[in-house]
Amino acid sequence: MPRIVKLHPTGPIKIEPGSLPADKPTWICACGLSKKMPFCDGSHKITRQEQPGMVYVYSQDGQTVVETRPDDSPGAGPAPTGGA
Repeated sequence: MPRIVKLHPTGPIKIEPGSLPADKPTWICACGLSKKMPFCDGSHKITRQEQPGMVYVYSQDGQTVVETRPDDSPGAGPAPTGGA
């Protein structure tokens, strides 16, 4: 599901190969909510309630959904109908 995330850096984050432990996996954030970008800090767990076909806007702290709206971007699919 799409979400709107404000990112403040204006350039890339360099990751030196020797700075990561070679004996365990390293996870890169894909949800855009991590406080430790570019690394995952588990913030994605809040997105489990997101529904297909909707766009989610999170609060400044990335912990609360402040707005939802249908995703009208091409290929987004229909917004869900009904609910549980």
